Amino acid sequence: MNARRLGLFGGTFDPPHVGHVAALRSVARTGRFSEIEVTVAGDPYLKTKDVSPAAQRLAMAREAFDGLDLVHVSDREIRRRGPSYTIDTVRELFATGAFDDVDLIVGADLVGQLDAWHEASALRDLVMVGVVPRPGSATTLPPGWRAYEIPMDPVDLSSTFIRSIAKNSGDLSNYLPAGVVPLYQGARD
Repeated sequence: MNARRLGLFGGTFDPPHVGHVAALRSVARTGRFSEIEVTVAGDPYLKTKDVSPAAQRLAMAREAFDGLDLVHVSDREIRRRGPSYTIDTVRELFATGAFDDVDLIVGADLVGQLDAWHEASALRDLVMVGVVPRPGSATTLPPGWRAYEIPMDPVDLSSTFIRSIAKNSGDLSNYLPAGVVPLYQGARD
């Protein structure tokens, strides 16, 4: 029986953008994974200010990612009460028995924060980390984490940047998948 490896790509996705799509396509191309789960944070405890409702972020993520190779979008962190902790999601995934390995997929801009995550030492023992390159961000993890880089050309884009454009009624069509634009703009109107 072949080992089943899951790539876990979690986030707030407020909104999901073309950089996320490029990252997921690159993750799928590695050939490492049986499946890739995009998990939308229900209560993103590190981002408590001005976050769109979870149901809206889930709808946008499904619109952006559902057709991608190996990818499915999960509402598991939305269904779970309380703050969305990655360690809880990883434990839940292992408890299903469906996967032998879970790799956490993160942008290089987040690697320096991993030791500050909830139960970071337990998480470090359970996962490998696939690092998606980001312009201006090093891919070096804190000591003790097992990691590798996802090969791709970095995309210089963030949800924060997109929200700033949206506040000024800018055109989002170059930054968001086409189906996400009306969902995101409709919620902001």
